[in-house]
Amino acid sequence: MKKILFTIILSAGLFASCTDLEVTPTSFVTEDNYFKTQDDAIASVTAVYASLSLDPGEQSLFGRNLYFLTDMATDYAAAGVSATNPQVRALSSLTHDATSDRVQVAWRQIYAGINRANVSIDNIPKVAGTEVIKTRLINEAKFIRALLYFQAVRLWGGVPIVLHEPTSIQVESLKSKRATVDEVYAQIITDLKDAENLPATYAATDAGRATSGAAKAILAKVYLTRKDYPNAILKAREVINGGYGYALFESFGDIFAKAKKNGKEDIFSVQFEPNMAGNGSSGSTFQSTSFTGFTATEPADIISDVAQFYDIYATGDTRRDVSYAKTLPIPGTANTYTFPKPIFKKYLDLTNLATPGNVAINFPVIRYADILLSLAEAINEQGAPTAEAYELINQVRRRAFAKPITTPDATVDLIGLTQTSFRAAIQEERKKEFVQEGQRWYDLVRWGTLVTEVKKVTAKNSVSERNNLYPIPQSERNIDPVGLPQNPGY
Repeated sequence: MKKILFTIILSAGLFASCTDLEVTPTSFVTEDNYFKTQDDAIASVTAVYASLSLDPGEQSLFGRNLYFLTDMATDYAAAGVSATNPQVRALSSLTHDATSDRVQVAWRQIYAGINRANVSIDNIPKVAGTEVIKTRLINEAKFIRALLYFQAVRLWGGVPIVLHEPTSIQVESLKSKRATVDEVYAQIITDLKDAENLPATYAATDAGRATSGAAKAILAKVYLTRKDYPNAILKAREVINGGYGYALFESFGDIFAKAKKNGKEDIFSVQFEPNMAGNGSSGSTFQSTSFTGFTATEPADIISDVAQFYDIYATGDTRRDVSYAKTLPIPGTANTYTFPKPIFKKYLDLTNLATPGNVAINFPVIRYADILLSLAEAINEQGAPTAEAYELINQVRRRAFAKPITTPDATVDLIGLTQTSFRAAIQEERKKEFVQEGQRWYDLVRWGTLVTEVKKVTAKNSVSERNNLYPIPQSERNIDPVGLPQNPGY
């Protein structure tokens, strides 16, 4: 993807954060003075992608901020000593409330990205350029808009649906009431169906753009979340059998290897490059928050319970030592360092541990293993595991144990399970497969097991049914308390 930083200053989020401060804008980027050429259209969509990975003065949405809600506020991850923000620590212990700054930032970042998508979708039809390119760009923006609404509806339930750029800076005109969950999902599905018309592949210079396969993959996850198993099966099979060339990497570690970015397992990833933070915006901060050097200093992001989440991997399961590091070689020496507690490893650049700002490991929003396990889950929920479902989960297991992926292997293959035991096996595989990939909270809520599983971690026993949704940020409700009723328990 061309690295163009295009800043749209129409709105930083859905609503203003304060109504007391009145600022007369000196300029706006509008359809009249910006959207003229096809290059303008391309730059605007690049800005839509950038909303996932860059945010001036803040940790980016997929660079860490979403992690607080989707991983740290679950069972396996926690806030370490180096996490000094009390709001982060409250999320870790699930004692957060509607004033949480991390919840507020996630809301703002999601709606800022939606707004950028809306600006592109509204204005690209007016620019000079080929209709094929313009349609593709609009559908890319719709894909990102759908992806962001998919995060929002799962985090907060019904949320405001905003589909056009704001035409006024007056607070009243910016208000938008919560839609129902069904209405939000209907919009997500509409956008993704349009995005299914995207190209299957791009030139290497445009690697990382949304594809038709990515749209189908997210649709499969949408249907799975909605428990619409027939459509989840349909879309997952279209991803697998659609000729896209997706496949599992032979080695689990290759998923997070810089040299293999945007490889055959990557369906859609947020792109991170070296020194993204150098422009005043924040790219990925996972390395600096997972690794504090070869010392006993506890990082900001830590494993919550070694016995429950590190020791559970069977001998030979390669996923443990890719997801966590108990020891690491000290660069420039023949020595290794043993950490008091295993640290998170997936986003560590072992070739450049000294400069966290240089981390260039992409964040996998959805990868092929997720589709295999999602299809196996949907098939099983139709009544019982089938031969197809067994093969899907067993391919993931064979790769985990460094076995030939498509060759049956009695030492790791599952067989002879009931629907209930197969469901439990899927849940166990997902727990081991997707450490720190923003999947755990969504999975636990979807399965209805969030409270049960999180309570197993002593430090997180404050969890309750309210935690199946996040609070609407109080700063947003202060502007429109009637249109934004609060979620239960907050």
